[in-house]
Amino acid sequence: MRTHALILASALAALAGAMAASAPDTAARTPASVNNIAVMEGMPRQLSDYRFFFRLRDHDSLQAVGYELNTPLYSDGADKLRFAYIPSGKQIIADGEGLLQFPVGSALIKTFAFGEGADRRLIETRVLLHRTDGWLALPYRWNEEQTDARLAVAGARIPITRPDGAEISYRIPNKNQCKQCHVKDGVVTPIGPKARNLDGAWLEQMVERGLLDAVPAASDSVPDWHEREGGDTASLARAYLDVNCAHCHQPGGMASNSGLDLRWEQDDPHAIGIRKPPVAAGRGAGGLAVSIDPGAPERSIMIHRMSSTEPGVAMPELGKNTVDEEGLAVLTRWVLEMPQGEN
Repeated sequence: MRTHALILASALAALAGAMAASAPDTAARTPASVNNIAVMEGMPRQLSDYRFFFRLRDHDSLQAVGYELNTPLYSDGADKLRFAYIPSGKQIIADGEGLLQFPVGSALIKTFAFGEGADRRLIETRVLLHRTDGWLALPYRWNEEQTDARLAVAGARIPITRPDGAEISYRIPNKNQCKQCHVKDGVVTPIGPKARNLDGAWLEQMVERGLLDAVPAASDSVPDWHEREGGDTASLARAYLDVNCAHCHQPGGMASNSGLDLRWEQDDPHAIGIRKPPVAAGRGAGGLAVSIDPGAPERSIMIHRMSSTEPGVAMPELGKNTVDEEGLAVLTRWVLEMPQGEN
């Protein structure tokens, strides 16, 4: 079952509870408002400085709305808690292409965690702040006590044992590395919450709350990754590439010199790599001739690079130290199912 509606319902229930707790004799327990000065100015040292959450570790919030993505970005198997904060009196504007334009003063908050319940360990929280001069990306590292997260401008490496027993060296990106994924045409921009990658019911509820002006016509078009078993392979593969790769591999992206355009809406076979020779892959090509060789994943550069964790070969370059076996399986199946006469 999709959980978007449950997330929003939980937020509304929390709001009702807080309103009940705001009587004079319990006013001290009323959660504080978001610190809009912190959102708009400087580089706050602690995640708690923003006051997005009145119970920080639990990510309980009255003003930041939780959301999920239909197809999420892979990050070494970490779970993610996603929230959007829209300042009072403003709303998100949906343009004709299904993109969401967040007003100045907004914030996108994403926490990376491993484990569940009492065993859940929060690792980092990345905050995107929409200020008058554009978007600013800041990473925060959670302390061992799990009471707060501190600004990690230089990033960090953290040894993690995942719930499946795998031991990894988890990387928190530094402030400049955040830009590498979020830059298009030289401008920092959000890459996750696109209308096509959000549940239609969630978008409708945002409209009802006055936080979104309208449900875009292009919404809810990317398949639900959680229901990939039995799903259309090509749609799943294209959604995976759109979310995990297209922020760099598109015109204006950091890897536009590759000539690949992996956006969901791209329908030119050559642009998405089918029988396309590499332009700037270097040794990452592994001696292979084309990005995608229909019917032959073993001869496809895309599959070769997704299968690797070697620096200079592995793709994506940032945000992972392990192979996404589930994503790789979908992309491999996609290439195997391609008609070999396709060009």
